Amino acid sequence: MTKKERAALVAKVLEKTFPDPQIPLQHKDAYTLLIAVLLSAQCTDVRVNQVTPKLFALADTPQKMAVLDPKQIEEIIRPCGLFSMKSKAIWKLSRDLLEHHRGKVPQTLEALEKLPGVGHKTASVVMVQAFGKPAFPVDTHIHRCAERWGLSSGKNVVQTERDLKRLFPRSKWNKLHLQIIYFARKYCPARGHRVENCPICKLLTQG
Repeated sequence: MTKKERAALVAKVLEKTFPDPQIPLQHKDAYTLLIAVLLSAQCTDVRVNQVTPKLFALADTPQKMAVLDPKQIEEIIRPCGLFSMKSKAIWKLSRDLLEHHRGKVPQTLEALEKLPGVGHKTASVVMVQAFGKPAFPVDTHIHRCAERWGLSSGKNVVQTERDLKRLFPRSKWNKLHLQIIYFARKYCPARGHRVENCPICKLLTQG
């Protein structure tokens, strides 16, 4: 089976299994999404969704966040882990948005990646979910599955992103990245994975 054939099979199963995936992080606009995604680094979506209502009740705009003391942010986001680093990043990027972007979240990958604490994956998620622009954010779930399904060599997330963008139509990227994440969590986990219990791995093994 060629990579293209594998990709077609994967897309078919994903569409059947998760036809309408929604981003699991609660947010109301591009700014709150950016903060939620930043907080999700090495933290579960469930935990982030428990923390953000408290944070956004205090400050849900760059203007409100920038006047807080980073220690106030730190105290609220402590359950998310890496709280000291994340609180400083949230405070700094809020000030940066005010100073350089008139308080608005920029709509290009390049500009997003220049914000404090914002890496390529976070920027890609914001591009997809806030602005509907094509991107293929690769997290650990997608990286693992792409290698396991024979779609990428799996050397690093940069290579995985490049390989997946080649294999799937640009119009499908935004939906696929969420479909793979949901599928990976339910059927293709890192630990305790059983081929016979995974609809995709089972088909690829048979093929």
